[in-house]
Amino acid sequence: MGGENEKMANEKIIKQKEEEVKALATSIKEAKLVLLTDYRGINVTDVTNLRRTLRGAEAEYRVIKNNITRRALQECQMEGLDEALLGPTAVILANNDYLEPAKAIYEFTKKNDFYKIKGGIVEGKVMTAEEIITLAKLPSRETLLSMLAGALLGNISKLAVALDQVKVKKEAEA
Repeated sequence: MGGENEKMANEKIIKQKEEEVKALATSIKEAKLVLLTDYRGINVTDVTNLRRTLRGAEAEYRVIKNNITRRALQECQMEGLDEALLGPTAVILANNDYLEPAKAIYEFTKKNDFYKIKGGIVEGKVMTAEEIITLAKLPSRETLLSMLAGALLGNISKLAVALDQVKVKKEAEA
């Protein structure tokens, strides 16, 4: 009799894990950024602050069992992250932007020696930790736009000066 209850309980647990895998797979498919990080050596206060920072960057920080994450990645046909799923792993998901959350995590790793980026997915492409760090070091979109605007304005003012010099020269010749 106890065996029947145990079997039902196991089936319920298996069904629950299958649902977790499906939900995570859906989140991974929809995300612009999925980061896998090693969170060893950080305290609750630091994690709380990191979660707050990530919420501001419209990202979510979750600790999920590696088996669930592995199966969800398989369901999404994402390969190459098995080594990233060794040891404690936190999953960061962002649906709107990948750059700001990646920058936030990178900045956090610089201040916390034990916290490491293990790898991830950016807009559907599996990336190594090194590739993600390189991406995180890039200037923000706003910074790039202001740099472009500055360069354009600089060229326009050079053109205006050159045209003025041509006008002055023509007037002098006349």
